[in-house]
Amino acid sequence: MRYPLSRAADPDAGWLSAVMRLVFVLLLGTSLTRYLTHHLASPLTPWVIALSVALAAGHLSGLSERRPAWLVAVLGSWAVLVLMAPSFAWCAVPLVYTVLRAFPPRAAIPLVTVLTALVMVAQARLPGADPTLVLLPPAVAALATAVFLYMQRQGARQRKLIVDLIRARRELAAVERRQGALSERERLSVEIHDTRAQGLSSQQMLLQAADLAWEQDAAAARGHVRTAAAITARNLAEARRFVHDLAPADLAEQGTLEAALAALAEREAAESGLPVRFQLDGSPAPMPAAAQSALLRIAQGALANVREHARARRASITLSYLGDQAVLDVADDGRGFTPSPGGPGGRDPAAPGGGRGHGLPAMRARLRQLGGTLTVESAPGEGTVVSAAVPLESPPEVR
Repeated sequence: MRYPLSRAADPDAGWLSAVMRLVFVLLLGTSLTRYLTHHLASPLTPWVIALSVALAAGHLSGLSERRPAWLVAVLGSWAVLVLMAPSFAWCAVPLVYTVLRAFPPRAAIPLVTVLTALVMVAQARLPGADPTLVLLPPAVAALATAVFLYMQRQGARQRKLIVDLIRARRELAAVERRQGALSERERLSVEIHDTRAQGLSSQQMLLQAADLAWEQDAAAARGHVRTAAAITARNLAEARRFVHDLAPADLAEQGTLEAALAALAEREAAESGLPVRFQLDGSPAPMPAAAQSALLRIAQGALANVREHARARRASITLSYLGDQAVLDVADDGRGFTPSPGGPGGRDPAAPGGGRGHGLPAMRARLRQLGGTLTVESAPGEGTVVSAAVPLESPPEVR
């Protein structure tokens, strides 16, 4: 049988049990002293002394709180002692609490009733007992039982609440871990789209061009192959950086965003033959590393779209520092398209590249994490301007 308030369930049960045993022994010793003072010559004295010593030893051992049978034996010994010497009824108070702690209410309440009845009998047998005090023992017992059971149920409710809170905290932590994994997966997909996928797409175009020109213009074909090899080398560097810390290789090599964008424009012009101009407006200001990485990735993605879809004659990259934000503009004079009115992340299915990959939604996702915005201005035949704005200070973490 499990005790309702065992030490495993209540860390304070140990010291409470010790106090109850100590109080019982003190009351037992007081009762024995009073009995010997008034009834030393009684033939029952040896039995009273022996039973008192045995009762004290049995209760101090603590077995009565761990084994119900042992507690029943203690109660039986005390009942015999009370019948021989009514003054031992004082020991009923710690015994009542021991019974309430050791048994469930269905068994504890009848036992407490029996103990109370023995106390009333013992009180009535005392010489000069006041009959008006006959209701005192049941009143005290009823109050003690009610308070104890109330506190016991309150403790059980609090323990259940703590268990529910711990379970809810674990479930919340699991949800946060899953959400973090999904966010990281989305971030990695964007990183792969902006590096590996675009590099492979450029290599494919160059190799196809080399294959078509191989018979008629071997020099041009070899040029395309060399350019594809350069892109492969750069993509390999990006892949190694990607594995290391996901920072763009250009940004790590050039040291600043301005230098990385200038190098990107120069390299794009050399590889694709499309003239790309870089311009810096305003004085460079400190910018979070995540914002620098995002702007460089957006510039790479926008130029990849220009190269593959725009059929442009020239393009430009402009980085502007405007007070508390930095704005990156990638413009081209290509065929343009009609931006989709369906939502901030969508594109017209008929637009160039409208059904491919991440594209503009990926750029918007990057900027949204940084508290920035993406604007696309385009019309058929009038070119395209992709404008990305990010704050120069890191946005507060959303909780």
